[in-house]
Amino acid sequence: MLVIKWDLFFVITGWLKLASLSDCYSVHLSADAEPGTVIANLGESGTCTLDQVVAPKFTKTFLETDAAAGIVFISEALDCSTLSSNPFTVYTAADCKTNVSGFRHLLTSRYDVHVHGRNCFIKHKRKTKLDVDIISLLQVRSHQSICYNADVPLFRVGDVLPGSTARSEFHCSVTGDSQLYFSAGGLFVSKRLCLKRGSLFEVDLHCNRCVNGGLCQGSGEQREASGANGISMHLRVGFGSFTQDYLEGLLQVAAQSEVGIVSRRKRNVNTSPQFQPPMYQVSVPENKPAGTPVVLLKAVDADEGEAGRLEYFIEALFDSRSNSLFAVDPGSGAVTTVEVLDRETKDTHVFRVTAVDHGMPRRTAMATLTVTVSDTNDHDPVFEQQDYKESVRENLEIGYEVLTVRATDGDAPINGNIIYHVLNSNGSNDVFEIDARSGVIRTKGPVDREEVEAYMLLVEANDQGRDPEPRSSTATVYISVEDDNDNIPQFSEKRYVVQVPEDLPPNSEILQVTATDQDRGSNAVVHFSIMSGNTRGQFYIDAQTGKMDLVSHLDYEVNKEYTLRIRAQDGGRPPLSNISGLVTVQVLDVNDNAPIFVSTPFQATVLENVPVGYSIIHIQAIDADSGDNSRLEYRLVETTPNFPFAINNSTGWIVVAEELDRETVDFYNFGVEARDHGYPVMSSSASVSMTILDVNDNNPQFTQKAYYTRLNEDATVGTSVVTVSAVDRDINSVVTYQISSGNTRNRFSITSQSGGGLITLALPLDYKLERQYVLSITASDGTRFDTAKVFVNVTDTNTHRPVFQSSHYTVNINEDRPVGTTVVVISATDEDTGENARITYFMEDSIPQFSIDPDTGAVTTQMELDYEDQVSYTLAITARDNGIPQKSDTTYLEILVNDVNDNSPQFLRDQYTGSVMEDVPVFTSVVQVSATDRDSGLNGRVYYTFQGGEDGDGDFIIESTSGIVRTLRRLDRENVPLYNLRAFAVDKGLPALKTPVDIQVAVLDVNDNPPVFERDEFDIFVEENSPIGLVVAHVTASDPDEGSNAQIMYQIVEGNIPEVFQLDIFSGELTALMDLDYETRSEYVIVVQATSAPLVSRATVHIKLIDKNDNLPVLKNFQIIFNNYVTNKSSSFPSGVIGRIPAHDPDVSDKLQYSFEAGNELNLVILNQSTGEIRLSSALDNNRPLEATMKISVSDGVHTVAAQCLLQVTIITDEMLSNSITLRLANTSQERFLSLLLAQFLEGVARVLSAAREDIVIFNIQDDTDVSAGILNVSLSVAAPVAGPRGGEFFGSEELQERLYLNRSLLAHISSQDVLPFDDNICLREPCENYMKCVSVLKFDSLAPFIASDTILFRPIHPINGLRCRCPPGFTGDFCDTEIDLCYSKPCGAHGVCRSREGGYTCECFEDYTGELTPLPADRYHTVITKQPDQNEQKSTTHFCFFASL
Repeated sequence: MLVIKWDLFFVITGWLKLASLSDCYSVHLSADAEPGTVIANLGESGTCTLDQVVAPKFTKTFLETDAAAGIVFISEALDCSTLSSNPFTVYTAADCKTNVSGFRHLLTSRYDVHVHGRNCFIKHKRKTKLDVDIISLLQVRSHQSICYNADVPLFRVGDVLPGSTARSEFHCSVTGDSQLYFSAGGLFVSKRLCLKRGSLFEVDLHCNRCVNGGLCQGSGEQREASGANGISMHLRVGFGSFTQDYLEGLLQVAAQSEVGIVSRRKRNVNTSPQFQPPMYQVSVPENKPAGTPVVLLKAVDADEGEAGRLEYFIEALFDSRSNSLFAVDPGSGAVTTVEVLDRETKDTHVFRVTAVDHGMPRRTAMATLTVTVSDTNDHDPVFEQQDYKESVRENLEIGYEVLTVRATDGDAPINGNIIYHVLNSNGSNDVFEIDARSGVIRTKGPVDREEVEAYMLLVEANDQGRDPEPRSSTATVYISVEDDNDNIPQFSEKRYVVQVPEDLPPNSEILQVTATDQDRGSNAVVHFSIMSGNTRGQFYIDAQTGKMDLVSHLDYEVNKEYTLRIRAQDGGRPPLSNISGLVTVQVLDVNDNAPIFVSTPFQATVLENVPVGYSIIHIQAIDADSGDNSRLEYRLVETTPNFPFAINNSTGWIVVAEELDRETVDFYNFGVEARDHGYPVMSSSASVSMTILDVNDNNPQFTQKAYYTRLNEDATVGTSVVTVSAVDRDINSVVTYQISSGNTRNRFSITSQSGGGLITLALPLDYKLERQYVLSITASDGTRFDTAKVFVNVTDTNTHRPVFQSSHYTVNINEDRPVGTTVVVISATDEDTGENARITYFMEDSIPQFSIDPDTGAVTTQMELDYEDQVSYTLAITARDNGIPQKSDTTYLEILVNDVNDNSPQFLRDQYTGSVMEDVPVFTSVVQVSATDRDSGLNGRVYYTFQGGEDGDGDFIIESTSGIVRTLRRLDRENVPLYNLRAFAVDKGLPALKTPVDIQVAVLDVNDNPPVFERDEFDIFVEENSPIGLVVAHVTASDPDEGSNAQIMYQIVEGNIPEVFQLDIFSGELTALMDLDYETRSEYVIVVQATSAPLVSRATVHIKLIDKNDNLPVLKNFQIIFNNYVTNKSSSFPSGVIGRIPAHDPDVSDKLQYSFEAGNELNLVILNQSTGEIRLSSALDNNRPLEATMKISVSDGVHTVAAQCLLQVTIITDEMLSNSITLRLANTSQERFLSLLLAQFLEGVARVLSAAREDIVIFNIQDDTDVSAGILNVSLSVAAPVAGPRGGEFFGSEELQERLYLNRSLLAHISSQDVLPFDDNICLREPCENYMKCVSVLKFDSLAPFIASDTILFRPIHPINGLRCRCPPGFTGDFCDTEIDLCYSKPCGAHGVCRSREGGYTCECFEDYTGELTPLPADRYHTVITKQPDQNEQKSTTHFCFFASL
């Protein structure tokens, strides 16, 4: 029955696929692994049954077990965020039975499961040494021990291997005990083995699978390098039943072991949990209900039990409102919402996450959680105004920008991508269109106020959102059309006719003129004025009402009809006028004029002899009235009865009514009355003198025959022209005069007066008809007569008034013309001549802006004109002649001032300010500027531009018509927080005028910059031993953002294991949590992370401790080994510094002082107390050995330590050197040999040679420079024991080599050194010829410096290898060609015979005698002594045969 442990946990289920398992028990899975993937498999042999599975609790959701198949597999998809630890460990227990060997096995296997994938954080762990723990019991009932002999198999190892390995060829090695060995797939006994009941025999195995036909992984040296690829097992072997009680007893025994999975381990110190990962960044949609899952926080704690149970907390950073919106489950770490979230209220929430374990002491881990609230389309677009009102002028050009509507959407850009369109764009509204993106409303057709005065557009803003659907809102745009003065006033009648009696009193209204204008406002206000015909100013018209009044009396007799031209002018700028209005004023006559006689008094003469009916004189009167008012009748008044004269009452001729008698009456004086037929009747009278002339008989004689005179044509009737005079010689003759001829049209009359004939003007003259009269005058005395000529030249009179060519003139002048500019020359013509035709011009009203030249009529400017002040002037100009009487004509000059671009646009404000977020999209509206221009037309049409100004290096653009400033590129507040722009308002005049304005745009911050440390790496210096809790530094970063966007959190993310430092999350204060010891660790390197959610940056902080004098100086007992090689060739005594006292202070800043306290009274060692440098006294330069013990003290100023110094002077002789050898030691150095290995080496050499340590003299240690490996050459000689045959001598070189080489392994074991074969024979190259023998020759250098270690100063004597060629034994000569007879000296003595041989000799001893080298009894052996000459001998050495007793 499968037992499932859920401390850790498990499940059971069906068949599946096999995961990628290596031959060991490290399982690697992809986070995308499909359900059914196997992570543990007991194999398919059928001998093992899955009994128990132990796994972490969090795996319960995705792991299951199939006991029948013996597998553990994945049942659900993996999610790394739910893994409390990665890797996690799974244990399996299996019961395996084998029928062949009788063993039954309990297999406990460990599987480390690693999950790989995105967002999978794997905490690397050191691989556990063991993969499988096995208890194998022999199923017997014996209560005693069971024994196995050597080479007896226990069981097959394949029975306990996992399936994939058991089915392949494998190799195992036993590493725990030499009583077992592996062979042929089984475990065998190497020597007798007894198993006891209740106890277990333990052994370790390491098995590897073999590939490629027998090549096994992990065998031999390869196994040492790649052992991780195999399976490690700890095997416990015993015997007994497989009952639960018995197994529990065995497990208790196994738990006491220090190895194996089931062993009891030491309790670890409570470790801190760690978050995976240290920063969480998640997104949650807004408007989700409370309780919506946000994220699962996960910290990992390697501890077990309560120490590994974690509790989670979250706390809002920056904004405490976040605390009320989220909650965390303390046990699971699941974060959920508490309330419905609103992204527009707050879109980012940052929390400090804390995981606290329940160990002692309680440990915490911290992380940050940034929750970004994602947008849903829950906001309608909002227009800046619900109602927009704008006015435009009519007659705008197509494409004119009327206004910009703008809506904003509180949602994110994806749900706030606003487009605009007009809902009611049909009908009259089709003259407008809207830009879907910018919201600019433009004209697309003509706008005419007279057709449509106002428009109402319904504009919709649609955000195009997708989640859940688009939202929209509307705004109403009211566009009123401003009137443009495009209509002239229209008179109600083409001509107005009015009749006015001439006696109508002044100030009486005679007529009202009306006109209408289709425009509106001031453009429709009509003003009236009289343009012409009002020459005498007799009429006045009210400019506003059009009512016409009589100003002065009319005189029918002067002017019977007036024709006035009326101007109707509107109030537009410029004004429009209609001058087609005509008013005819007909003057009605009134009898207001009495008749006027043309001459008074009337005088006439008449001969007394004229017949009755004779017409004497023509009486004429004139009446200025007309009709019956001017029809006259005449009658004589003041007459006497029987009056001889009568008058024709119609014609006015006086005729003789009765015969005259001069002698009766020679003179008559009477009156004549002229009366009109008007009502009332008006009359006038004149006197008439009538002289009766006598008839004479002498011809009168004119005093001159011709008379010349000049008369103006306007001379009045009765004007005297000239008096002619004739003399009659008759007495009392009366001469009368008559115009006999030339009196055309009876223009003249003549009367006798004072003896002369007075010619007067009888009728008005007309210069145009007759310019000269030649009158024939007859002077008669009644009977006789005489004639004379009177020449009358008619001079022109002022009969014509000046006449202008037009009654109304209109001219234009630019307002910028200088003073004195001639506007126009006005001229009039006069048909008269002379002075009568000389015209003078003047203005009726004084208008200071203009003057007129009186002679030429040139109108010039007297002041500067300004279209903006007055757009037109009307001058009444009169032309007057210089005749008598003066006559005149008046015309009206309308001067229209043309607008000149003389006014620059003017902004409504002196400066504009605006603000914009730095992350707004391109073309976002920032601020709108507005300017006006007093000029008109194109001169007053304003557009806006940055050209020539400052556009923020191209970051902004201004709309030319609306003045809206928009962004053109993405902004960055950290680069430019404030823009000072300069825009221009430019009119469209020629030349164009422009006005600048400053625009200040503040860029508002968004969190788009990570925190920035001043440097990537910091060095912080802290004194060691600083108190715990001390703030050792402030680690700060700067954030180019501002406000809450620049708030920074700090945390240590690497290098703080164990927790030595704590970093304040807000202030960046770095605090020490434990004692800092320079000598334990001089530097800490941590990685600090600065977070401005969600942006981070990191910096490396090197915390370097400053050393304090808190440690004693370190001084060990040390030796000075002075090998003094005294030779006669040169002085080798060291006179300089040989080294220094091997002391040091863990406090690097301390300065040491050195001194001898005792033992150096003779100053054998000379010490520099500041540096510790040592010299040897020259007193030691001798051949005497010496040992001296001295006491040395070292002080750092606070602490003092002392140690012993042993000075050992060894005299090196040539005998030592010649009997020396050099050993080669591998993998060591001079310092290591002297400090650690010298004593062991001496001990090893002493034991190999059975010599005392003091008899061994090491005189040189030297690195072998001929090879690249680390080989140390150690040169030594050894004194032979005194009791031996060579007492007092040294072991020979060859003997030393032989004995040390043969016991090389013993020497290596004792000295812990690897002794290499000898390699000091320089003769191996066979440098000698002719069979000469090469002999190595050593020379020694005694000038080498001392070698120093921490306990020894050693003076080496360096050997220098050389060679010498010697002749073979028995030969001599320069070329070894002379043989030597070595028997000539009888070296065998008297008891032996010398036998020469090549290279030496042989002694044959007689019977009963033997040689010194033959200890055997002579009666048994015949002794033969063979001696080769010593190479250094000049002659043979004698070897005697002596008697040997038994």
